[in-house]
Amino acid sequence: MEQAAGEASKTRAPLLWEALVPVVALIAILGVNIFKFHSEYHQVPLILAAAVASFMGWRLGFTWKEMEEGMIQGIVVGLKAILILLVIGMMIGTWIAGGIVPLLIHYGLKLLNPSYFLVACCLVCVVVSLATGSSWTTAGTVGIALIGVGTALGVPAPMTAGAIISGAYFGDKMSPLSDTTNLAPAVAGSELFEHIRHMVYTTVPALVIALILYALLGMKISGDGSPGGNVEEISNAIQTSFKLNPVLLLPPLLVIGMVIFRIPALPALLAGALLGGVLAVLLQGASAAGVFLVMIEGYTSATGVGAVDDLLSRGGMMGMMATVALIVAAMAFGGVMEKTGLLGRLAQAVLSLAKSTGSLITATVATCFGVNCLAPEQYLSIVVPGRMYTAAYRDQKLHPKNLSRTLEDAGTMTSPLIPWNSCGNYMATTLTVSTLAFAPYAFVNLLCPIFAIIYGFMGWKIAPGEVDQADS
Repeated sequence: MEQAAGEASKTRAPLLWEALVPVVALIAILGVNIFKFHSEYHQVPLILAAAVASFMGWRLGFTWKEMEEGMIQGIVVGLKAILILLVIGMMIGTWIAGGIVPLLIHYGLKLLNPSYFLVACCLVCVVVSLATGSSWTTAGTVGIALIGVGTALGVPAPMTAGAIISGAYFGDKMSPLSDTTNLAPAVAGSELFEHIRHMVYTTVPALVIALILYALLGMKISGDGSPGGNVEEISNAIQTSFKLNPVLLLPPLLVIGMVIFRIPALPALLAGALLGGVLAVLLQGASAAGVFLVMIEGYTSATGVGAVDDLLSRGGMMGMMATVALIVAAMAFGGVMEKTGLLGRLAQAVLSLAKSTGSLITATVATCFGVNCLAPEQYLSIVVPGRMYTAAYRDQKLHPKNLSRTLEDAGTMTSPLIPWNSCGNYMATTLTVSTLAFAPYAFVNLLCPIFAIIYGFMGWKIAPGEVDQADS
């Protein structure tokens, strides 16, 4: 016991500059990687930043074993996301081989037009995500098809991905079925439905503005004289290569239905992947061995039409390996930052600046965004700031639902905008559009934190804590 106490006494709390060193190193290395090397792979910068954080931890007296344990604990947090990614890879492969994705693209080409596609795209994802409570499920089902439809219609893929993510995260944030929507009030000390009602004030205006912007973008796309891709050629190639039948709608309906009935995402997605494989055998003439191979290596399209082949050659567990590596590297960095107290010191510095309601909400937004960057897991961006700021909101006599709303405005909504965050990685991999490309068009996600800060400084819809009343 005495030895343990002696070992513990060797560590000390970090100074602010020491906590900033790994962050500055990460930003600098990422900057070189992105702007100098023009690389979309961020695994090496994160590993190097983790090494810098480990060096600072060594300066603080932590042993390598302790820091290694922190990395492993951080990686464990990301294992669920990794498993879901692998199953999503399987599902994408079987859904293409089974004709599900081609069918959805075919229907979309018949129904949608470039001028209103982005608006329709966003609203479809709002509905599906509200029903399922899952932005990941929405992107991994209808999102995959909408990306294909948008490409065929000549809509830039980053715009389509931004509209998908805006709709998916609106629904995820507002649905009582969502895990983050339940987590935020639990951490902050508010109640689920008062939390959802309070989020209306920031989230609905963000959606309305986003839809207006998507409509304006759609007018520009439809008015520029571009042919929007050879839609007829793409549709004919799909019909020639796949046997299209309405029964192919069963897998996405199954996944959505299972999630609505609160079956966890992993078994729901696996069921969808397996049903897609069965339909590939029964309707498309694939062999069982071929389906297994598609689950592992993905589907390779050979229609002879370049646009179709580029669209449908994807999926498989191996197609997710770069993202898995990125999650492991990111969570290792976040784990060592948390273990050595560097992350906590940064949060403490932010909290010291919060003197008013506006500055407190701004500090919460900044912390949520920072945690999404430094400990890149959406749940941590809700739990860590939620624990940090509960007392601060109480001291300023603010209702806990102000905190829970801000946790979602910043933690939930900014997570897909960061390339090395598990959510950003998932969306980029699933929709085959880089995070930095779609982020400028994810209008709902960009606007929610801005509205949170504006409301804080203006005092709009900020509920007092003295009374338990309807939304102020």
